[in-house]
Amino acid sequence: MNVLNPSPLTAANANITIDRQQGKTSWEDAVNWLGKVPEGKWNAAYECIDRHVDDGYGDRTALLYTDRTEEAVYTFEQVKNITDHYARVLKAEGVLPGDRVFIFLPKSPDCYFAVLAAIKAGAVAGPLFEAFMEEAVKERMHDCEAQYLITDDELGKRVPASELPHLKKTWLIDELQAAAVPDEEDPVVWRGEQDGMLIHYTSGSTGKPKGVLHAQKVLPHHVISGRWVLDIKEDDVYWCTSHPGWVTGSVYGVFAPWLNRASVVIHGGRFDAADWYRLIDRFGVTIWYSAPTAFRMLMSEGNLHKQFSLKSLRHILSVGEPLNPEVIHWAYRELGVRIHDTWWMTETGGHLIVNLPSDTIKPGSMGKAFPGIEIGILDENNQPLPAGRQGKLAVRSPWPGLMKEIWKNEAKFRSYFTENGWYLSGDTALQDEDGYVFFQGREDDLIKTAGEQVGPFEVESKLIEHEAVAEAGVIGKPDEIRGHIIKAFITLRSGYEAREGLSEEIRQFVKQNLAAHAAPKEIEIVDELPKTKISGKILRRELKRRELEKEAAT
Repeated sequence: MNVLNPSPLTAANANITIDRQQGKTSWEDAVNWLGKVPEGKWNAAYECIDRHVDDGYGDRTALLYTDRTEEAVYTFEQVKNITDHYARVLKAEGVLPGDRVFIFLPKSPDCYFAVLAAIKAGAVAGPLFEAFMEEAVKERMHDCEAQYLITDDELGKRVPASELPHLKKTWLIDELQAAAVPDEEDPVVWRGEQDGMLIHYTSGSTGKPKGVLHAQKVLPHHVISGRWVLDIKEDDVYWCTSHPGWVTGSVYGVFAPWLNRASVVIHGGRFDAADWYRLIDRFGVTIWYSAPTAFRMLMSEGNLHKQFSLKSLRHILSVGEPLNPEVIHWAYRELGVRIHDTWWMTETGGHLIVNLPSDTIKPGSMGKAFPGIEIGILDENNQPLPAGRQGKLAVRSPWPGLMKEIWKNEAKFRSYFTENGWYLSGDTALQDEDGYVFFQGREDDLIKTAGEQVGPFEVESKLIEHEAVAEAGVIGKPDEIRGHIIKAFITLRSGYEAREGLSEEIRQFVKQNLAAHAAPKEIEIVDELPKTKISGKILRRELKRRELEKEAAT
């Protein structure tokens, strides 16, 4: 395995050293990095924005926004004034602590401001991804008994207000901006650490979306992971490409960077490789957090990145699904910067397995346990396995970022935990002698073929190492003799076309470079793969559903 070591300068300047056992900082110490929390006053919006104004940093750039038509820059003081105004309007119209305020806006400054304003007013913010259609919006708001909504003219058309019996009022963002409020008192509503502040619904790729409620107690996790994993420093310009409607876009797009006083970048509009590279140069982005799919799409653009400087980049991170080794090597070779994979979930509330900036990276590994976190690989009886054995990926609970509850579903919440204190992630993995964790698949994604157990991610990663393959999705296809065979669906990189013999060439590549039993028996070249809308996770279940339907029809 080719490991990638940090440069001496990176290792020396990281906010945390490679010694994860240094024990100098704990969850309790992270509380003292915050402003009012040590006094027992909790409000994430205050800690993200108002605290910096109170500490004399009001004129520091908080937000940089661009889309294809406009740019905007906001200081911390300007963000405080805007969120103060929004919060006053919400309170004047009857929003009470604990009420659910949903935000359905495009990725824009006002989306971020509305999320913070709801929390500032003491409510639970429920951000919704801008691509949701009517049924997805209804399902989430109805389940959460949403009482208030902030949206705009266009997205508001997708909200079936007549079918939401708890909805009391909807503001268009223009109305919120223009509303007059005579009360100029400080709008911050102080909460307790166990009081809810944010609810996210899981994407639904593993069943009906679940409402994951996070309480104010997550703040120490957000601030410390922002400092150690994102490696944020005073002068950093930070860009997370996710929409706040997904947990990455809120936790590591809003809270963690602003808790650490970074300048946050927002890019409005759809993915465009040239636009992304141009944005990095335009704003001098130093820290960049995105998803494997985005990096694979950039890699497939060939030498496009050479048209841009990109010299400001010093730290790149990835999330959403495990990062293919080939992508890490591409970034290191072409951009001169390592990509640091991270693992966590909506339910966990923050980073749990990470590649710190001062760590050696083993491409293909998600990294090691975040300092203060205990990772276990469990057998079918939920007992820890030794190093090198594949099993259920689990985390010793509790920790500050851990969800408070699954909305109105106590049984589902309890199902995540074993009797001996482990949180079960639903992923399978193995951990090597050095503590590095390697993702194998979701528990129900593993393929058993001819007596062997194969993780689809490992096969997918090997497939995209072939020069012709852009992306790959791998499933187990039922087979009377072997139980299952491995079938791969692939898309081709720019400049390659399907030709006779290509599939067999790719199969032999996997056989020779991974293992004979892991080589796909069938390879199908497709125009695109089904994915989740924002994180870009390849939907293996959808591939399998289509395949089974096709088999049934023949």
